[in-house]
Amino acid sequence: MNNALTVSKLTKTYPDFVLDQVSFSVPSGSIVGLIGENGAGKSTTINAALGLIQKEAGHVSILGSERLDCGVKEEIGVVFDGSNYPEILTPKKLNGVLKRIYRSWDETAYFQLLKQFSLPLDKQIRQFSKGMKMKLAISAAFSHHARLLILDEATSGLDPVIRDDILDMLLDFIQDEDHSILLSSHITSDLEKIADYIVFIHEGHVVFSKPKDELIEQYGIIKCGAAQFDALDKADILAYRKMDCEWQALVADREQMQKKYPKAMVVPASIDEIMLLYVKGEKK
Repeated sequence: MNNALTVSKLTKTYPDFVLDQVSFSVPSGSIVGLIGENGAGKSTTINAALGLIQKEAGHVSILGSERLDCGVKEEIGVVFDGSNYPEILTPKKLNGVLKRIYRSWDETAYFQLLKQFSLPLDKQIRQFSKGMKMKLAISAAFSHHARLLILDEATSGLDPVIRDDILDMLLDFIQDEDHSILLSSHITSDLEKIADYIVFIHEGHVVFSKPKDELIEQYGIIKCGAAQFDALDKADILAYRKMDCEWQALVADREQMQKKYPKAMVVPASIDEIMLLYVKGEKK
């Protein structure tokens, strides 16, 4: 399987944080969701992969190339959480700027997206709300025929209707198997809808990189009292925590656990619950 993006043992050290040998891939024709708590290293990973900050070690291959030259940059669409463009510009003036930057700039597609998102052509970007700025950035990212989209919290600040429209756009984008998406998001319900794979970063380390369906269909949570929890084989438990009235234990195969512990309540685990148990729970 070809990868649109391969990150291998990526390392970056700060005084109070270390991105420690992060490795994962974005297969061509797929959407990969990047999750983790604030400060886990998601944005650092994206910035290092794009060459925006200097990595100390590791390798990054984008669209088959380890060199991030102009030809490769042309085929990457990037949306960051925050303002992406000079705020003194208007969307109409931004079109003129981007037309000179991207050889493949599609002016017609750009203005169609602005209309779809009800964005004013002649209003300065600094007067836009956060949601409007995000819609503008997404419009630009979709308008130069990129093969790889890298989106850092691209659906934050958007109302549910617009968010759903953008998720549909992302799904349409990858119908051509030459297109791929890396989507960092705190909104794990969005990733449950559209992602093919989930990469979970915690404290600068990759906890897992797995197909989303495996997480949703196989992972589970054992909910039980103290006596029942003490009787569990701790080798079966990925993480656990004590709640007000019960213990919760994360397991990788809920069907097998239900057979092994027939009197226990074993329920499906959402991506959000998996992440919370890893972050807030204790490890075996």
